[in-house]
Amino acid sequence: MEFIINNIWLFGLVLLSGGALLWPMLQQRGNKVSLLQATQMINQGKTVILDVREPAEFAAGHVRDAKNIPLKELPKRVGELEKFKSKAVIVVCAAGMQSSKAAAQLRTAGFNEVYGLNGGLAAWQAQGLPTAK
Repeated sequence: MEFIINNIWLFGLVLLSGGALLWPMLQQRGNKVSLLQATQMINQGKTVILDVREPAEFAAGHVRDAKNIPLKELPKRVGELEKFKSKAVIVVCAAGMQSSKAAAQLRTAGFNEVYGLNGGLAAWQAQGLPTAK
C-alpha cells in the first residue's frame, strides 16, 4: 500500500494513458461495415450510399453512385431518402467518425438498416477501390 501512495502520480498517469488509448474504441458506436462487407452489399444492389461530407469534398472524389447530403443538412433533407427506407444505407464520411452521427439521425428517422463505413472514404481510397468525380 505504501508503494501506491508514494507513486500515486505514476498510477494516475497509467490510468490516464490507458483511457486515452480506449477512447477511440468507445467513441465508435452503431453498426459499422468493413470495406469487404460494403462492397458485397453494393454489388448485391440493395444498398444506398450516403456521403455526408461537404459538396467540395464530394466533388473531389466519392464512392460511385453515392448521394451527397452534408451532415449539417441531413435533418432538413432526410425526406430525399424516404424512397430508400426498404434498402440498407451505408453512410460514408472522410475518416469514419462523422458517419456515426448521420447513422443515428437516420435511425431516428425510421431507417432500419443503417451502417457506417469503417475508415470512411480514406480507407476506401487506400485500398484502391473505385471512386467517381
